[in-house]
Amino acid sequence: MRRRELVAVLGASAAWPLLVRAQARRPVIGFFGPLSTTLASALLPAFHRGLAEQGYVEGRSVSVEYLWSDGSYERLPSLMAELVRRKVDVIIAAGGGIAALTAKNAQTTIPIIILAGDDPVRLGLVSSINRPGANITGVVQLVVASEGKRLELMRELVPEAKVIAFLTNPARPNAEPQVVAMQTTAAALGVTLTVVRADHDDDLPRAVAAARASAGALIIGADPYFFVRKEQIVALAETHALPTMYFFREFVAAGGLVSYGSNLVNAYHQVGVYAGKVLKGGDPAEMPMVQQSDKLELVLNANTAKNLGLTVPPTFLARADEVLE
Repeated sequence: MRRRELVAVLGASAAWPLLVRAQARRPVIGFFGPLSTTLASALLPAFHRGLAEQGYVEGRSVSVEYLWSDGSYERLPSLMAELVRRKVDVIIAAGGGIAALTAKNAQTTIPIIILAGDDPVRLGLVSSINRPGANITGVVQLVVASEGKRLELMRELVPEAKVIAFLTNPARPNAEPQVVAMQTTAAALGVTLTVVRADHDDDLPRAVAAARASAGALIIGADPYFFVRKEQIVALAETHALPTMYFFREFVAAGGLVSYGSNLVNAYHQVGVYAGKVLKGGDPAEMPMVQQSDKLELVLNANTAKNLGLTVPPTFLARADEVLE
């Protein structure tokens, strides 16, 4: 073998391990939102199952970097900027429209999987549900859109409550249109709606106490801020013996009275599936968003109803998807 050929062979041999390492680089998912580490830990196994169905296992074939704001909306932009700086391959924005909008406004090149609780078209996130366009797709729960139904169900469960309170977070984008929609529904049902507001931890005890003083029942507005504080809110409702309607099953599992909304565990599973599909080369712009509006669940805590002295109508029980004892 000539010297020139030998040098070429040796050079290629030396470069081969570098090439293998480059090809073997694990893709990285950046997962951020307004939840807390504790709360997210109960939901992430479903996300991991979805990823596994697409052939990705965290720590083996994919890495995941989690950044949580613990209920602070103000921290979301900095968390998103950090994921962009780290040059992750896919970004998951789980935590309502505010996390999704933060991700969209930060960049337009990294694929984004959202978990939104409101209409993503109306929020300006995507062009359409069936063909999102740009770099965004994901799961739509329409949690906000089902709040009118929560009011209707609460009126059925507590018919003697002529006044029902609605807890909203004024710091949440779209908070006031949400209130107006609830007031319209209340008027149609012949119910008086009183609005109480809270956007700081110190406000929650005052808001729930005000609801107890003026109303016979309470509906918690769909908002990640309230979800992060579910134990505190459930405890306050119990302290004031106030029948309360929530938007996720997790509140009821923590001792709350009743919830009506999408299954959050299933949503995280679908987010994992979609993240895996994008990692395999799927184009978010062409991936129809998963809609969970047809899978709303009514969950009742029978023990809490008993402690509140409520007589649950048989028709209400018959419609419940799950009754916790």
